[in-house]
Amino acid sequence: MSAQDIKEVVKEKYGQAALRAAAGGSSCCGSAPSSEGCCDPITSSLYDGSQTGQVPKEAVLASLGCGNPTALARLIPGETVLDLGSGGGIDVLLSARRVGPSGKAYGLDMTDEMLALARENQKKAGIENAEFLKGDIENIPLPDNSVDVIISNCVVNLSGDKDRVMRESFRVLKPGGRFAVSDVVVKGDVPDEVRQSVLLWIGCIAGALRNDEYASKLAQAGFEDIAVEPTRVYDVEDARQFLAGQGFDVDALAPQVAGKFMSAFIRARKPKACCGPSCCGEAAKQ
Repeated sequence: MSAQDIKEVVKEKYGQAALRAAAGGSSCCGSAPSSEGCCDPITSSLYDGSQTGQVPKEAVLASLGCGNPTALARLIPGETVLDLGSGGGIDVLLSARRVGPSGKAYGLDMTDEMLALARENQKKAGIENAEFLKGDIENIPLPDNSVDVIISNCVVNLSGDKDRVMRESFRVLKPGGRFAVSDVVVKGDVPDEVRQSVLLWIGCIAGALRNDEYASKLAQAGFEDIAVEPTRVYDVEDARQFLAGQGFDVDALAPQVAGKFMSAFIRARKPKACCGPSCCGEAAKQ
């Protein structure tokens, strides 16, 4: 499957998820909504009551992530934050509160329906220091060296060109800026049929990098101080939920993927020193 094919499928499914959330339903990684809320083990129970109480319920319903980067990332008042694949806006709105009026939180998303939902959630929350941008995470519409912190929540794994995402992240970060994202990673190898499933790309599984691959791609883009910290490892019953309804022999495959997929918090830093005023951005474009 080409990167463009992946993009179109992701865009369609996440647009549908936004419409369901706007109507009061829930969706998880593009799957059908559950009457009990989130429908898979990756996206459940990520935010506590003190956080969900700060944002509209539609922002919570549209949360399709695998972690809570705003709780794990160190955000300082006055900083500029960028959320890659901001969806319904929950992490942007929480970040905007943490960086305060002197700071700024950007959300970047390619899906019109998600952007409309996020802007409505921003209006309901009464937050002024946030802005939602339309675009691709492979081509971030911000200048070189303009962002202090990049966050993301289970989105990088959906990209068909992760190397480009890493280079673009490096480009827009200021020297010394931080990359602090939640994502799904893989430890070891998984069956080819799982990797090739379109539906599991949407389900935040098939596009996941191995933990060592993730670190290697960040290093190749120029990052340093790289760490991949597991926050949850998925067991056999979680694997059954991932694979159910996808046309697989669940009993045969679940033991092969159990314990190999995990949510992780990935940290990295752009070096503080550059050889010139524009070299960091130029290097990322090559």
